[in-house]
Amino acid sequence: MAGKIPRDFIDDLLSRTDVVEVVDNRVKLKKAGKNYQACCPFHNEKSPSFTVSQDKQFYHCFGCGAHGNAISFIMEFDRLEFVEAIEDLARYHGLEVPREKGSRPAMSEEKKQQLQDDYTLMEQVTRFFQHQLRQNGNSKKAIDYLKNRGLSGDIVKQWEIGYAPDGWSALLDTFGKSPQQIKQLIDLRLVNKNDQGRTYDFFRDRIMFPIRDKRGRVVGFGGRVLEDGGPKYLNSPETRIFHKGNELFGFYSARQQNRQLDTVVVVEGYMDVVALSQFDINIATAALGTATTLEHIQMLVRATSHIVCCYDGDRAGREAAWRALENALPALKDGVRLSFLFLPDGEDPDTMVRQVGKDTFLGMLNEAMPLSRFFFENLLKSHNVGTPEGKIALKKAAMPLIESTLGADQKNMLLEELAKHTGEFDRFKLQQDISKANQGSKKAYSPNLTQVNKPKLSPLRMLIRLLLDSPRLAAACDDVQIGIFTGSAAAGMDLLRDVHAFCLANPNAKTSQLVENFRDHPHSSTIAKLLLQEHLVKDEDAERVYNDSFTRLLDAHLESRIETLLSRSRVQSLSKAEKEELTLLMKERQNS
Repeated sequence: MAGKIPRDFIDDLLSRTDVVEVVDNRVKLKKAGKNYQACCPFHNEKSPSFTVSQDKQFYHCFGCGAHGNAISFIMEFDRLEFVEAIEDLARYHGLEVPREKGSRPAMSEEKKQQLQDDYTLMEQVTRFFQHQLRQNGNSKKAIDYLKNRGLSGDIVKQWEIGYAPDGWSALLDTFGKSPQQIKQLIDLRLVNKNDQGRTYDFFRDRIMFPIRDKRGRVVGFGGRVLEDGGPKYLNSPETRIFHKGNELFGFYSARQQNRQLDTVVVVEGYMDVVALSQFDINIATAALGTATTLEHIQMLVRATSHIVCCYDGDRAGREAAWRALENALPALKDGVRLSFLFLPDGEDPDTMVRQVGKDTFLGMLNEAMPLSRFFFENLLKSHNVGTPEGKIALKKAAMPLIESTLGADQKNMLLEELAKHTGEFDRFKLQQDISKANQGSKKAYSPNLTQVNKPKLSPLRMLIRLLLDSPRLAAACDDVQIGIFTGSAAAGMDLLRDVHAFCLANPNAKTSQLVENFRDHPHSSTIAKLLLQEHLVKDEDAERVYNDSFTRLLDAHLESRIETLLSRSRVQSLSKAEKEELTLLMKERQNS
C-alpha cells in the first residue's frame, strides 16, 4: 500500500491550479460579475445556479448544494477517488505525486513496474481471446452461441468478447516463454499449478469477458461455459490486481457511455449487461459472482442518483435483493434512490427487453419498487403486526437496519413507515413537530442568484468568515488570542479554534488550500456555507473588523461566565477560586 500524499504537495498543487480553468475545461462558464456561472453539471436545471469564484478558488451550486475546490470538482465530475483526482491534476501540471515514508512506505519502482507489466499482460490476453474467437478452429460453437443470444458483431467487438480454446495450454504456450512469465501467469491466475507441479490454462472452452476496473484497466476475466458441466460462470480468482468485491462488470463502460449517469441497473450476469447494450441501454452493471457489496454501493452512489437492483422474482432473487439492501443502507446518502425490479419467473433482463422493447423496459426501471416498500414487505412476511408482540418483534428487527442508514432523510422516511406499521404514527408525528418547533423558524436560503445573501454574522462566525478569506489575519492580529476560550462550549467554538490554528501555522494559505485541509473535518459543510455568506467587509477594514469581532466575542464570553457563576452561587457555595474569578469578572465588566 502506498504512503500518504504529503499535505504540502496538495497545497502546492492547489496553488498552481485555477478552479475556473478546471471547471471550464469540462463545463463552459460565463462571466457574471467577478464570478462565473453555468448550469450545474451535477443535477438537471434550466437556469444557471452553479457559480465559480476565482478569488476564493471555490465552486457552489445553489440548487443542489454541490461545492468544493478544484480537487472536489474533478472527483465529482470525473467520478474519481481522492487519490486518483490528485494524480490526474498532477499529470495536468506535469508533476509526480510524492508519497510520505512511514509505516506504509511508498510503492517501490519495482512494484510499480510489476503492476504495469500485469496490466499490460491482461490487455494482451484480452486480445488473445478475441483473436481465438475469430481464428480458432473450435470457436464456431462460441460464435453460434453468441448469435443465438442475438448479439451482433459490433456488440461482441464493443465488449471485447473472446474465446478460451478447448485445450490445456493454449494461453500458457503463448505467454509463458520463461519461468518469470509463467510465474506471472500463475500469480494472475490465468494459469493453474497443481500439487504435482503441472501447469495448465485456468480458462478452457469458455466465452471470455474482460473485466475492467473503474479506471478502464483489465483486472480479470469472466468465462461462460458453452456446454453443461462445471460452473456456468467462472471468474478470475483474487489476485494482486483483482478483488471481485470491489469491481462491477460494465461499470467502466456505463460511465464512458453516459456523461450524466442518471440511473444504473444492477443485474445478475455478464450476458444481461451485454444484451441490454444491444438495445442501446448502456446503464447496466453486474456483480462478479458475489452479492452486491457495500463497496459496490459506494461506487454507484458516487456515480448516480438512482440505483435499480434487477433480479429474478424467485426466492433466490429476493434473498439477493435483501442482501443488497442491507449492504446499501450504510452508504445510501440522501438524494440517491435505491429501487428493486423483480422479473417474472423464467425471465431475465435479456429476454425481458426483447419481449417489451427498450422504452417499456426503461419505464419498468423507473417504476421499480422503492426501497421502503421492499424493506417492509420483506419484514412483514415474518412478523405479524396484528398483535402487540408482532409489532415489538418488527420494531426490533427493523431498527438496527434503519439506524445504519447514512442519509438522515432516508432514515426518517423509514422511521415514519415503521411507526405506521407499529401503530405509533401519532407519537412519531408529535415528536417530529416538537423537533421542528425547537429548531425555530429559520428561513431557508434562497437559491435566487439575483439576490445578495446578507445574513447577519455573529462575532464568532465573522471571525471564522474573515479567516477563510484571509488566513494571514491569524498571525497579523496578535491581540486575538483564541486560547482564552478554552473550555467554552459555545456553538462553533471548536471550529474557530481549528481554523485559527491552521491559519496561524499557514499565514500564506489560500482559501482553496484551507478548504482542502478541512475536507474531512466534522464541520466542513459549515465552512462551505460560511464561504457563501457576504460579510461586506472591505479588504482595508478586515483587520479592524477582525479585532472588533474578537472583542465582542470576548465580552459575550465574560457575560456568559458571570451568569454561570452567579447561577451556581444561588444553589451552592462557590469555591475560593470561583469567588476570585467572579470578582475579577465583575470589575472587568464595570471598567469596560
